[in-house]
Amino acid sequence: MTIRSAAIEDAERLLEIYGYYVENTAISFEYEVPLIAEFRDRIAYTLDKYPYLVIEDGGMIRGYAYAGVFKDRAAYDHCCEVSIYLDRDSRGKGYGKALYEKLEEELRKIGIINLYACIAEPISEDEYLTKNSELFHQHMGYTKVGEFHKCGYKFDRWYNMIWMEKLIGE
Repeated sequence: MTIRSAAIEDAERLLEIYGYYVENTAISFEYEVPLIAEFRDRIAYTLDKYPYLVIEDGGMIRGYAYAGVFKDRAAYDHCCEVSIYLDRDSRGKGYGKALYEKLEEELRKIGIINLYACIAEPISEDEYLTKNSELFHQHMGYTKVGEFHKCGYKFDRWYNMIWMEKLIGE
């Protein structure tokens, strides 16, 4: 298992991983899979300021995690939002934990002290969304700090959104 910084050349594999979540789940509230050029731009934009990590095992990228702007004001510069996506066949193997631990390490180096995760939350679990993301984040030390009700509409049903927080700095 190797964790490294993402490169623009990884975009096709990362988009393959992400595309599954867009098309088959309510984990992402996007309706359409982004075009490869847009996805490359997203990676480049993130890498300009934040870590964007991939995890490889057996010569294949199994998942990725990255940080981004929490709120676009200078006062929030020590906070960021984090996201993680694992290949649908690579869950339950410790990749998520390893990615998030490395991401936290890299974020501390650049002065980040608060992490926030915006997570789709089912009103009741269904075939498109479970509470697995919330439970994963709890396991990683995040605390639920807010909930927005029926703010995401996908697959002809409403979903909530929660914010989870982890304080990693002093």
